[in-house]
Amino acid sequence: MSERPPVRVLLVDDQELVRSGLRRILRRRAGFEVVAECDDGDEVPAAVAAHGPDLVVMDLRMRRVDGIAATAALREEADAPPVLVLTTFDDDELLSGALRAGAAGFCLKDTPADDLVRAAHAVAAGASWLDPTVTGRVLATYRAVAPASSVGLDVLTQRETEVLRAIGRGLTNGEIAAELTISELTVKSHVGRIFTKLGLRDRAAAVVHAFDTGLVRPGG
Repeated sequence: MSERPPVRVLLVDDQELVRSGLRRILRRRAGFEVVAECDDGDEVPAAVAAHGPDLVVMDLRMRRVDGIAATAALREEADAPPVLVLTTFDDDELLSGALRAGAAGFCLKDTPADDLVRAAHAVAAGASWLDPTVTGRVLATYRAVAPASSVGLDVLTQRETEVLRAIGRGLTNGEIAAELTISELTVKSHVGRIFTKLGLRDRAAAVVHAFDTGLVRPGG
């Protein structure tokens, strides 16, 4: 079996020291290749166009263009890579903006290296990621910026409920397929039907719904 190609990463942070630390964590032996770096949000569109990353790791606080504006601009492009946001515990307002902008994952800047690696792999593979330390804040903030689904779980089949629970746990489509012993294409079909039946706009909304309905519990 051929070796899986590394996840191509664009780092966006205005502090060289932070980018240096991220480079040491997101190295090739962990399954990554840092293909480009930006020290401000206004450099992101050109870097994405030039290097075609699979994942953008984005700081929120930058001098000229912050991570919210950069994420929003990126999400308007077709086939844009997912964004993993780096945040701090006092960034509730920025967190709200990042959710609106379409960020797929949230990690604290002081998160352990192993957790950052897992988060980066998950988001690059199409999943959502909530740092356990900030889960409560993310859920509360998401509810404030996006109306919660009022549709109950009774509209889902048993298999769709299992898939939604797995989404809430942060599993990628590939991981869900392996866990439920079904194909990844079947998982994608289930995910699409879940979104339609529950009136959910994206995977982050599905994560929130899984928590709100008790399918998944913080820390569980």
